[in-house]
Amino acid sequence: MTFSLFLKKYTIPFIVFVTGACVLVIEIVATRILAPYFGNTIFSISSVLSVVLAALSIGYYAGGRIADQHPSEKLFYSIIALSGACVVILHIIGIGFLSFFGYKLSITWGPLFTSFLLFFFQSLLLGTLSPFAIKIQSLNLEQSGIGSISGDIFFWSTLGSIFGSLLTGFFLIPNLGINTIIFSVGFLLIVLGLWPLIKINFWIKLFLFLITLALYLSFTHNVESIIHSFDLKSMVYSNEALYQKITIYDGVYENKPARFLFQDRNPSAVAFINSNELAAPYTKYYSLYQIFNPDIKQALMIGAGAYSVPKDLLYKKPQTIIDVVEIEPSLLELGKKYFNVPDNPKLTTIVADGRRFLIDSPKKYDLIFSDAYSSIYSTPLHLTTQEFFTLAKSKLTNKGVFIANVIGSLSDKPQSFAMSEIKTFQSVFKNNYFFAVNDLSHSDLQNIIFVGYNGDNIINVNDKVVKNNSDPIISNLAQKKIDLSKFDFSSHSILTDNFAPVEYLISKEL
Repeated sequence: MTFSLFLKKYTIPFIVFVTGACVLVIEIVATRILAPYFGNTIFSISSVLSVVLAALSIGYYAGGRIADQHPSEKLFYSIIALSGACVVILHIIGIGFLSFFGYKLSITWGPLFTSFLLFFFQSLLLGTLSPFAIKIQSLNLEQSGIGSISGDIFFWSTLGSIFGSLLTGFFLIPNLGINTIIFSVGFLLIVLGLWPLIKINFWIKLFLFLITLALYLSFTHNVESIIHSFDLKSMVYSNEALYQKITIYDGVYENKPARFLFQDRNPSAVAFINSNELAAPYTKYYSLYQIFNPDIKQALMIGAGAYSVPKDLLYKKPQTIIDVVEIEPSLLELGKKYFNVPDNPKLTTIVADGRRFLIDSPKKYDLIFSDAYSSIYSTPLHLTTQEFFTLAKSKLTNKGVFIANVIGSLSDKPQSFAMSEIKTFQSVFKNNYFFAVNDLSHSDLQNIIFVGYNGDNIINVNDKVVKNNSDPIISNLAQKKIDLSKFDFSSHSILTDNFAPVEYLISKEL
């Protein structure tokens, strides 16, 4: 096979391989772009998938007809370059749009509208390429049948999509920021489209490409600087992590200097800068273990945040062995650098999913404190189900205590995440207690503390309050205990691995 015949046969398949990869990179990264504003919910994922698939479908339809009427390679490559420009321009528009309007849109319909605005048009253009490629290849290789050519094009396009999916998940997101990834995809498509269209000497073309690459690198650096200039002046850290964008900034909380940790749009933790006192009110409720099992030796924290609870427990009970399970690997080093997390042999961090850790670990704990779903916008549904609570209970020692922080509303709405979660929790922990951090009559969203006791004897909370009144949380506990007899749970479902419409229920409480 001559080199010219080789190029004639494999250039178009290579092009659809690259563009197919770009489609998947955009699709996966799109969910990360939306996450800071709408959370990692099924609404965001469904919106991105639906918009991209709709755009590709229309692109396939339009591309086939355009290719029949204008089977021009020049038009084919022009569409590729245009799609790259569209990627860059729409991302810049998206940065401004989401900064001003992202938090004003609902988590239900906001992702759909935003996905259409930011990801529809470039996906449509990229969708036109497959039928266009089949048409061009059929003209270039007249001796080949249309079936064989179609199979080749779909093979390389799909293979490119697989490559793009793996590349994004295993390399791009763990190592590069979202803006760098999107701008790089746009730059790649622009170069891929313009390269065959520029009819000049190869070496001049290469020289121009290198200049363009240098300008691109300068552009991405300047854009990053501009983006960061919109951030709070008090910001001390901001970067894309493996699962979320992590932001740390200084401010004021309860009239004291404080440092805040955000994961995407979720306020994950707050800590006083000049004090070791627990700042967030709900974190203080971990001390309820004193009522049920004061002599704890092994404790597990599911969700690290800024390590507020582990640090406090380590200070108050220095002999306790504390395991912290956190799926985001960067939080430990950030905690040491910005939140004074100590190097202590009693404190061990395991980078893992909380539920998977419980399955794999042979250990049993006197206390399990779950703070993995501290935000209403990002609730891991596999940590809300009957199966999860059953698993957690099985990892408690006799008289062990499971405490969880849940965001919900104590309203009488017919569909409520909090009410379903309470009903689910009760189905596992027969010895259960629930406390409202803000107000029992508060129908807005608030922190609700779930307590499950792995013992047969019923604990009289009021009696314990009298004996432990040195702890301000415990001394006021009777005023915070939720009287479940006031609620009708008949219309609320138990959440299971098979049926857990968590995002839908949460949307009804917003």
